[in-house]
Amino acid sequence: MCGIVGYIGPRQALPLVLEGLRRLEYRGYDSAGVAVLDDDGALHVSKKAGVLANLEHEIDGGTVALAGRTGIGHTRWATHGGPTDRNAHPHTDTAGRTAVIHNGIIENFPVLRRELEDAGIEMSSDTDTEVVAHLLGRAYASGTTAGDLPASMAAVARRLQGAFTLVATHADEPGLLVAARRNSPLVIGIGDGEMFLASDVAAFISHTKQAVELGQDQLVVVHADGYEVTSFSGGEPDFRPFTVDWDLAAAEKGGYPTFMDKEIAEQPTALADTLRGHFDGTAVILDEQRLGDDELRTIDKVFVVACGSAYHSGLVAKYAIEHWTRLPVEVELASEFRYRDPVLDRDTLVVAVSQSGETADTLEAVRHARRQGAKVLAVCNTNGSQIPRESDAVLYTHAGPEIGVASTKAFLAQVAANYLVGLALAQARGTKYSDEVAREFEALCAMSAAVEETLTLMEPVRELGRELANSRAVLFLGRHVGYPVALEGALKLKELAYMHAEGFAAGELKHGPIALIEQGLPVVVVTPSPKSQPVLHSKLLSNIREVQARGARTIVIAEEGDDTVAPFADTLIELPRVPSLLQPLVATVPLQVLAAEIARAKGFDIDKPRNLAKSVTVE
Repeated sequence: MCGIVGYIGPRQALPLVLEGLRRLEYRGYDSAGVAVLDDDGALHVSKKAGVLANLEHEIDGGTVALAGRTGIGHTRWATHGGPTDRNAHPHTDTAGRTAVIHNGIIENFPVLRRELEDAGIEMSSDTDTEVVAHLLGRAYASGTTAGDLPASMAAVARRLQGAFTLVATHADEPGLLVAARRNSPLVIGIGDGEMFLASDVAAFISHTKQAVELGQDQLVVVHADGYEVTSFSGGEPDFRPFTVDWDLAAAEKGGYPTFMDKEIAEQPTALADTLRGHFDGTAVILDEQRLGDDELRTIDKVFVVACGSAYHSGLVAKYAIEHWTRLPVEVELASEFRYRDPVLDRDTLVVAVSQSGETADTLEAVRHARRQGAKVLAVCNTNGSQIPRESDAVLYTHAGPEIGVASTKAFLAQVAANYLVGLALAQARGTKYSDEVAREFEALCAMSAAVEETLTLMEPVRELGRELANSRAVLFLGRHVGYPVALEGALKLKELAYMHAEGFAAGELKHGPIALIEQGLPVVVVTPSPKSQPVLHSKLLSNIREVQARGARTIVIAEEGDDTVAPFADTLIELPRVPSLLQPLVATVPLQVLAAEIARAKGFDIDKPRNLAKSVTVE
């Protein structure tokens, strides 16, 4: 959530800051603002509720030109205070000399706000961020840190509780930007005689691929020709330089009508890239492993913790990991995990799945697991982010940038990576021999072509989406690995089309959900293979008959050649034949396309659904 951009260098800052904010729109926001320091040391701020175009219109119609070579910008997703002009960032101190932008939540802001109000400072917004601006302005104006912006920022950051990335500029120091980070992402972009700050490398990828990931409780001082990192909490400097391995084209639509359309089409490549290099002919290889096979061999229980679509990828993983390793697997919503006091010890493996690597609930679950002595393996799409940094082992999904808020290629890559985790555990524990692991890995690699084939079959699904656009609700049914696919299909429809959608285990129909069936209600059924899962297949046929007999419109997803299900399908969507455990990699695709097409027919913004943010960096 929230986008942060900073620039300092020889060029005019405003166009570069606005460009960066445009590239971060996918994160979700409801207001935007900029602050620019001109060469005379005057600070100019402009901010506006709504889309970025509103801010640009405000700037174009303003009486003061925002000229200067130092600038910061922000897109806000409202937490404290509604999405209004006055709550938009940047926020300034009472003197109008300090400007601050912020991603995260300051948990102790009520106490700090009362302190400031008792000192006679009148607040002009409802936000927690404004408190930081006033504290920073006071620290810079007087006391032991007077006239020293980095020291003032460090002193303020030490007082704050919660999650934050802060970027500040001061009218007295136009050649300087200062930023502090705790539990919220911040990267530095190193250009040629110019520097960038951002919450995501997408903001500056068109200008440099050289970046630095800032560690926990770190402060960075940025000027046009370099940067210095220190710890505001007294520890050692912690930062990691890296080179971005994708280019601007990967973050552009490339001729597709939306980013989501493009990212659905990129799924075969995302799968292939995620698997590439992870098997050396005899063993599965993780990207970063600080766990030996001896440690993996002692694991006696696995937890998968995640949120949203990543949670559904964990539900899929449960079937494969338990089947291959004979280990019990629990899949937990990260937001609930640490609050229910789970039983963890040194022989527990926690698999933390997060596209961004910064998901606040998942990060806190990782920290709780580490405090209990458990081992943690991260599955993540963002190199160098916080969750991998705090884990014992890492498997990167290599899906590339995912701009659309509703996850598609990142989800499929997570499913594939989770399978790799299962195989790594199986080989370490000896429940699968190396030739068996090799066969499973080969089957996984073949899924890229199967997804490619599935994508060629989607035109009837798009037509179906247009037909269903006026439906009030849609139900999704599945059994075995088809159940989490049903949950993911329902989530996609909620996210994109704002429709009531529910996913159920088909066997639960008689225990309540069948009461929802009415004439014409679309029911999407994910059907297992009649050959590899004959018992489950026959039971699901009974479920299809039950809902059809009560007037539902049955939309059946089945493998090609499944003649037994065809008579009971009002609409049949055929998929390539694949191994049962791997079916989610193909069965998810038509549900993504269906949700996108229904939303498109309704006239909704597919890439930026209302109220949602791409990276949820607050609990």
